[in-house]
Amino acid sequence: MATSPTTEKKQRRVKTAISTQQYLDILEIRDDTAVLKDGTLRAVLLVSSINFSLKSEEEQEAVIEAYTQFLNTIDYPLQIVIQSRPLNIDEYLASLQTIEKKQPNELLRIQIHDYRQFIAEFVRESDIMAKRFYLVVPYSPRVDRPAKFFSRLFDVVRPTSTIHLKQKQFEQFRAELYKRVDSTMNALDAAGLKSVILDTQSLIELYYNSYNPETAEQQKLQEVSKLNIEDLSSIKDDAQH
Repeated sequence: MATSPTTEKKQRRVKTAISTQQYLDILEIRDDTAVLKDGTLRAVLLVSSINFSLKSEEEQEAVIEAYTQFLNTIDYPLQIVIQSRPLNIDEYLASLQTIEKKQPNELLRIQIHDYRQFIAEFVRESDIMAKRFYLVVPYSPRVDRPAKFFSRLFDVVRPTSTIHLKQKQFEQFRAELYKRVDSTMNALDAAGLKSVILDTQSLIELYYNSYNPETAEQQKLQEVSKLNIEDLSSIKDDAQH
């Protein structure tokens, strides 16, 4: 039985999505933890920033000393990620529009409208970027061994073999991971930097926005807690396939 052109196009799109998904390192995200296909775990911290150039010379020296102590405290690898994205003020503009509609005074309503338009045009024309700083804390249950040249070469061109963790293994590895997280957060606090652990929803949004920066602006993610059973089942099936 012949298939229609529309059906063939859909099948090609599904095959493309599946083949692309095979090359992503992330297997699943749960309990505020990213589980990679090689069985390793990741936790991500959102870290505050400081304006180094505005500080006095003594304060700058103190910051450098604190950062040196932070590096000496850590005995495991860390990944620092700086993400720049266009400043999104849609929620702020929406709140101004709501205030504008509820404002009984006509003069104030006009002023709020003009201010809202000014802010929107200023941000759009100035191309203002927002920066966020992340610290990725890893945990690998396996002992790192130097791979041979051809092993490293094949790992580049082929998908990583998937390791599925049992619940008991996951809980054990996660406990070890979060010991590192606590140690890292304490070291950051000693250096004058505040940090917060990204929860499951925040991790999903972070990776979604990183892999799909253009799509993320047009199509917002639904919160995991608001998904129905059918949505959760489809997500689980996608992750397994």
